[in-house]
Amino acid sequence: MEIFSLVLAAITIGLLFSTFNILKEYERGVIFMLGRFHKVKGPGLIIVIPFIQQMVKTSLRTAVWDIPSQDLITKDNVSVKVNAVLYFRVVDPQKAVINVEDFMEATSQLAQTTLRSVLGQHELDELLSERDRLNSDVQDILDSMTDSWGIKVSNVEIKHVDIDESMIRAIAQQAEAERSRRAKVIHAQGEFEASQKLVEAAKQLATQPASIQLRYLQTLTEIAGEQNSTIVFPLPMNIMEGLGRLGASLAGAETPPAKPASPAPDDHA
Repeated sequence: MEIFSLVLAAITIGLLFSTFNILKEYERGVIFMLGRFHKVKGPGLIIVIPFIQQMVKTSLRTAVWDIPSQDLITKDNVSVKVNAVLYFRVVDPQKAVINVEDFMEATSQLAQTTLRSVLGQHELDELLSERDRLNSDVQDILDSMTDSWGIKVSNVEIKHVDIDESMIRAIAQQAEAERSRRAKVIHAQGEFEASQKLVEAAKQLATQPASIQLRYLQTLTEIAGEQNSTIVFPLPMNIMEGLGRLGASLAGAETPPAKPASPAPDDHA
């Protein structure tokens, strides 16, 4: 009798512990009554009727899951290894318990396959330089697919992109070639803009012929400032003709007038 009383007391205490449950602020309890969904309770003190009701606890806190390194081939046929970090949380405990068997495992497996699928559609340069856009793409796809499970994917961050040593050397050569190409393009663009300015200057000088001569004289002044023994400077024909006429007029002005001839002597004088 004494043993029966002890067993009955233990069962009673166990039933009391299973009847009264305390859920923390970040926890929710999904209550099933005779196998059918009843309601979601929490936080605080929760009463569960033994043998009639069952409770499944879920956490609403953000879970951080490290996606293992995934081997993938990029769009430009480069083999890389990529790993990432996934942040997600339960927003609907009813869906998270009823619609999927293990939402943690299901979300992690979906994240691995989605990461390989999305990143495999891009080239290596995009994986290295456009991580923010790729993170957003992976997050949007995961968020839409886990919505029916009551899961909200808040963020996906690509951590590392591991490349073979041979590919690193090839990327360095490609970057050097790209810098050389850009330098040539910038130089050609500068030459093109300078030629445009020269054409505009020529048109402006053509409106005033005297300005062209002033420009020639200015160029002579600049050349004379340097230590040159011989200066060869072309001059237009119109300037040469003007200088020739000027020299001729100056030469005519400096020639003295001719004396008048004396009369011949008279033989009959």
